[in-house]
Amino acid sequence: MELQIIIIIIAILLSAFFSGMEIAFVSANKMHIELEKKKESFLAKVLVKLTEKPSKFITTMLVGNNIALVVYGYFMGELLMPFLKPFLINDFLILLVQTLISTIIILVTAEFIPKAIFRIFANESLKIFAIPTYIFFLLFYVVSEFIMHISNFVLRVFFNTKEDDIQLAFTKAELGDYINEQLEISDEEIDSEIQIFQNALEFHNVRAREAMIPRTDIVAIDVTDTVTNLKDLFIESGLSKIMVYKGSLDDVIGYIHAFELFKNPKNIRSILLPIETVPETMMINDILDELTKKQKSVSLVIDEYGGTSGLITIEDIIEELFGDIEDEHDSIELLDKKINDREFELSARLEVDYVNESYDLTLPENDAYETIGGLIVDIAEKIPQRGEIIDIDNFQFTILEVSSSKIENVYLKVLFKED
Repeated sequence: MELQIIIIIIAILLSAFFSGMEIAFVSANKMHIELEKKKESFLAKVLVKLTEKPSKFITTMLVGNNIALVVYGYFMGELLMPFLKPFLINDFLILLVQTLISTIIILVTAEFIPKAIFRIFANESLKIFAIPTYIFFLLFYVVSEFIMHISNFVLRVFFNTKEDDIQLAFTKAELGDYINEQLEISDEEIDSEIQIFQNALEFHNVRAREAMIPRTDIVAIDVTDTVTNLKDLFIESGLSKIMVYKGSLDDVIGYIHAFELFKNPKNIRSILLPIETVPETMMINDILDELTKKQKSVSLVIDEYGGTSGLITIEDIIEELFGDIEDEHDSIELLDKKINDREFELSARLEVDYVNESYDLTLPENDAYETIGGLIVDIAEKIPQRGEIIDIDNFQFTILEVSSSKIENVYLKVLFKED
């Protein structure tokens, strides 16, 4: 009896080990593995052998897991038989109950729990259990090779497919995750080159609406207006380009560059330049390619209904890589004041991710909004009144200034500081 229990426990542990290592290998950050393999150590050499052929690693884990399950099933059945026989006369019912009990135990102890743990600590698991895994890798070498040959034969003959020789490779996301992990470990301030590198990794995931100048900040003039008023608008705004619309801002027909005024035009239409339009869901790297090919520097961003959503320039796109670039659009200083660790006065136009990174906060982020104002409106489902208090999770917002169409400034208080 005692020997049976010991064998069952060992079989469960081995099954948990093989299942866990299989999921750890699949879930591990490939960049982390590659860097570990570059080190001059015995562990590095073991990792090189284990990851040389991923399909063989998975096959070895499956072979080991199946052997452990067979041993477990046999001895678990023998262990349960004396307890079930007095209550169940029918052999089929005995087999059914044995299978049910054995399956529940193995699913919990050797599948769900180990896989969850090994998935969370995938990188650490590969390093800690690399040597035991390599021992099994050698023990099951002949069986694994035999199974792989059969598998490759079936793929080649019946499915006209070459053998599975996929090599270990890391993605941009895994590279970004690895950098973030290292930055979390280090307490030092992020170097500008590293920040640019991080921005470059995320560059292909940024949409136009995340980088554009919003509709409310567009400086524009009606096409029927006078050239004198146009000149005054250039002087007042300090901009080099002004949008031109017909009737309303939803019907932008072009733009005017300040240099065009040297032509002494009689009306605005005579110096009107055409403008490109892009949907707000378009990726900024595609917009950059399009503007570069057409030798343009600005594009109108439209929403799903064809209305004007904002404006995006090459400079706005470049800022996503290199950070803020001072220009005529940056003349307005946004409120960004830290009173203490729990209290802040902020412009509603500040981006949520910027505030989180700057002040180590955990304001909720979502694709539905980008700014503090967007967050508040998304939760409140309206534009709050001045002095109104909005509670969002662990944060309390008090509206300091508001216009008819948007929130201007807010007072943010952290209700309790998270550890």
